[in-house]
Amino acid sequence: MGRFVFAFIVVLIVVFVSFPAQAEESILSEVRGGVYAHDISFWSFNRESGVDLNGEVLFISPSCLEAIWSPRPHLGATVNMSGNTSHAYGGLTWEWGLFDDFFMDANLGLSVNNGKRSTDDSDRKSLGSPVLFRLGAALGYDLTEKVNVSVQYEHMSNAYIANENEGMDNVGLRLGYRF
Repeated sequence: MGRFVFAFIVVLIVVFVSFPAQAEESILSEVRGGVYAHDISFWSFNRESGVDLNGEVLFISPSCLEAIWSPRPHLGATVNMSGNTSHAYGGLTWEWGLFDDFFMDANLGLSVNNGKRSTDDSDRKSLGSPVLFRLGAALGYDLTEKVNVSVQYEHMSNAYIANENEGMDNVGLRLGYRF
């Protein structure tokens, strides 16, 4: 697991170093924020409760990512308002236009959480690790050229690298603003 985290950090450094050097060029592509239902039953089962607040920043895709279809790097956080598991995350987001003003995206990366590694508490998840894989998808609609709304799903898991792996699924509604 330590080697994977190190490799992920190296990839993030390479991505950020390849951004435009000129100060007048923005590296920001979009900001998104919204409200999630916490720990829904989808791939995993529901134990934790509450509402999550989510915020995310997406960056312009650097040229070094063209070989993998130019995903946008992202950083974000999902905070549980009831004191249950919250997490910060980073990774890559691929986006595709569908029809009319609809789009979908897929994202992949890592998250760092404050949840329980192992617990007998029936109201908390045993996540097995403070670092988890994070994947997700969204279906969205462009309200204007700059403003969009989307339904986002995110799943976090340690992919059975640790003994405990109850995983967590969140789903919510987000508003986005493109620069």
